[in-house]
Amino acid sequence: MDIFLLLLGFVFVCLGIIGSFLPILPGPLTSWVGLLLLHLTKIIPMDWTFLGITLAVALFIWVLDYFIPAMGTKRFGGSKYGVYGTTIGLFIGFFFIPIPFGILIGAFFGALIGELLFDSKDTNRAIKASFGAFLGFLVSATIKFSIAVVYLVLFFITFWEYKSVFF
Repeated sequence: MDIFLLLLGFVFVCLGIIGSFLPILPGPLTSWVGLLLLHLTKIIPMDWTFLGITLAVALFIWVLDYFIPAMGTKRFGGSKYGVYGTTIGLFIGFFFIPIPFGILIGAFFGALIGELLFDSKDTNRAIKASFGAFLGFLVSATIKFSIAVVYLVLFFITFWEYKSVFF
């Protein structure tokens, strides 16, 4: 059972890294579930302080993730249509254009189309706002990716400490 929890925890930590770029999966929260699964094994002692701090960080990043793209869009003069367009473009780009280019291209053009739907007359403003939405997405994804990688490292450090007991 411990090996199963270890492997499942590793899968969740890896899904958290993938979730850093996909709006479907909350990246750091998914990685945190991997840490929790690792601590649920009988071998590794439950460290509530460690889990509480890492959960608080994951929740903070999850909440912040809703504000960063909107702040980028607003900062560059965009509307909520740019934010919606970024998300839709991200999905389309992920499924139809090779990764990582699909995510980047889809986010930018989705924001541009969203802004043009909002105000088709002012293309300069739409381009500027789509750049802001794209920049907000990149900042948000970078923060989530960084935290997810830190959680992966913490997973391996904790596992490495108790590896002799597992195998």
